[in-house]
Amino acid sequence: MIRCLFLFPLLILSVSAQKASSQTWQTLNGNQPLVIARGGFSGLFPESSSFANQIALSTSLSNVVLFCNLQLTKDSVGICQTDIRLDNSTNVAVVFPKSQKTYTINGENVRGWFALDYTSDQIFNNVTLTQNIYSRPSLFDGTLPLSSVDDAIGVKPPGFWLNVQYDAFYTANKLSVSSYIQKTTRFIGISYISSPEIGFLKKMNGIINKAKTKLIFKFLEADAVEPTTKQTFSSILKDLSSVKSFASGILVPKEYIWPLSKDQYLQTPTSVVADAHKQGLEVYAYGFANDMPGSYNYSYDPTAEYLQFVDNSEFSVDGVLTDFPPTASEAIACLAHNKNAARPSKGKILVISHHGASGVYPGSTDLAYQQSVDDGADIIDCSVQMSKDGVPFCFNSADLLAGSNAMTSFMSRSTMISEIQPTSGIFSFDLTWTEIQTLTPQLNSPLPNSGLARNPANKNKGKFLTLSDFLDFAKAKAVTGILIDIENAAYLASKKGLSITDAVTTALSNATFNKQATQQVLIQSDDTSVLSKFNNIPAYRRVLSLKEIISSVPKQTVEEIKRYADAVNIPRSSVVETNGGFTTAFTNVVDQLHAANISAYVSVLRNEYVSIAFDFFSDPVVELATYIGRIGIDGVVTDYPRTADAYLRSPCSDLNAKVTYSILPAEAGSLLGLAEPEVLPPAEAPAPPLTVADVVDPPLPQVSSPSSSSPNGSTANTGAGPAKAPPGSSGQTNAASMSLSLLGILLISMLSVGF
Repeated sequence: MIRCLFLFPLLILSVSAQKASSQTWQTLNGNQPLVIARGGFSGLFPESSSFANQIALSTSLSNVVLFCNLQLTKDSVGICQTDIRLDNSTNVAVVFPKSQKTYTINGENVRGWFALDYTSDQIFNNVTLTQNIYSRPSLFDGTLPLSSVDDAIGVKPPGFWLNVQYDAFYTANKLSVSSYIQKTTRFIGISYISSPEIGFLKKMNGIINKAKTKLIFKFLEADAVEPTTKQTFSSILKDLSSVKSFASGILVPKEYIWPLSKDQYLQTPTSVVADAHKQGLEVYAYGFANDMPGSYNYSYDPTAEYLQFVDNSEFSVDGVLTDFPPTASEAIACLAHNKNAARPSKGKILVISHHGASGVYPGSTDLAYQQSVDDGADIIDCSVQMSKDGVPFCFNSADLLAGSNAMTSFMSRSTMISEIQPTSGIFSFDLTWTEIQTLTPQLNSPLPNSGLARNPANKNKGKFLTLSDFLDFAKAKAVTGILIDIENAAYLASKKGLSITDAVTTALSNATFNKQATQQVLIQSDDTSVLSKFNNIPAYRRVLSLKEIISSVPKQTVEEIKRYADAVNIPRSSVVETNGGFTTAFTNVVDQLHAANISAYVSVLRNEYVSIAFDFFSDPVVELATYIGRIGIDGVVTDYPRTADAYLRSPCSDLNAKVTYSILPAEAGSLLGLAEPEVLPPAEAPAPPLTVADVVDPPLPQVSSPSSSSPNGSTANTGAGPAKAPPGSSGQTNAASMSLSLLGILLISMLSVGF
């Protein structure tokens, strides 16, 4: 069990100095909203553990407040744990299996293991912490002890907040919270004391020094009953003037301020903040966590939720209580008050849509493309498919099941084509364009097992566009450029008598994209023979799409790529290697491509926390900062262009800028480096390097008459052999001086507090 932190032989990496923001806010006092770290960085580490507390301080705003939920032991020692039942966040049930008890708490019988049944020595010497939210890392379970209040204050937080949830319970069991606090505040400072019990706060009014400590009334669920007055919290909310008599602020669930509909969409904000500010009460909101999505309005971007509370035209809360304090810090310090900022032109990173803003609307629809333009995409993309009658149009894949209701109307057309995919599908080239136009778009999640649906209100909105319509749209919107993705060209030519390359060439020529330099034109394919077809048009940049995961690109392979492409689109796992949700290494693929003056794009970035490595803090912005600031990628392909655009418009996207807070890139392997060796996930076999054979494709076949068709209109799986499997890609980068090393942070923290 770890009671202290050991020194590691580390390279200490620089962290930017932080100063208070000079911006004016709509808080009660006009100051920047506070970031309050619930149990430290409890979104990543067990609550209130030494790791959680120290890394919260090192990755958050300089005035971050550490939040401790107070529980008392049998000998009146204060410990920090949210749940009064220790078995929900520790191994106490294993250590003391026969000590389970039942107590009456606020009128309800609660069974479990409670701190007041054990001395502090019993707890600190035997019990260890566990992560009580299963979507979070369990890597540190059983290795970290509980923290006492003294331990938490010992890391020297700029502010310390003590929440007393159960004073009446402890009083009934002959333990005095007020006496404990009175004794504690003689030696250490407590900035805030909160409680949902009015009687306790009134008692504390005569004990604490109000010049040093603020009393905050915590509201629980609206229909819960406050134990002193026996009123519901919703009733008390209507009489905030009475709260002013015993408290200087309120701590409320975030839904008190921005209520949600039953469908999880934002409703009109309440007047809680304005009403409280009129009474001179500060307002703090709680319930923020990156891995507990709120409204669909936020598109799984946690920074968007914070901005809704601190950067709207009507009000700002005075602070947010969060399990992920770095994300709240970046929202407040980097993204707030930044809506109209321009993106820097120097070293411009391309934001490339993935089937439009396909996280918000069904992919490849007019609405998805419009949303991507509104959200700041530089390049909008069209994955070109061919209808049976030769109409090129934009769709997510050749299989119409991927984003439409094709199964309901054209089930009889389902067929298996191994050259395209290993499962049956309903393919675009087996339906006429008139038939395709009858389909209803469907917004599906690419993470079907996550339970994280995408914007249900938009599930079937939009219409599909022909390639010509897409090009007209791009010209009308004056976007920076377009990306035209071409796949299955060999199959279409040999089996369906369709030349997708000719169709694309003609459409681009008709729209005069081949005779202009105002808008970029990127031609992307996983087939080098397709890219060769566009070699004679200088206005076009060719992009090789690598779909398989690789670990490196040898020089000979790079030279071969250079013959066909100006850029390469590579999967995330070919750039950042992961194992069990943790990063393990950065590959050198990007550097190898850059050495040959080949641009590197990474795909596909998504906001859903389940798709983001733990080292990125379940935060899409930290992931962006790592790919852009640490690895030096030239473009990001994303389902959510708005998140990437917001980051790039932020002054914090420039790691050399003099800013009050820095969004530091992650350092691969930093989390695994904190864990005990015996709990590390087993090592995985390395991905292969990219070879010349993986890159070079045979010439495209001549366009021939379609081969004999099966009764359902699809071609039989005969004739030419399967198309070559698409290659993959991956990369390693040079160390960057601004990278975030968690081990380094811990060492800095230890030195600062005298470990």
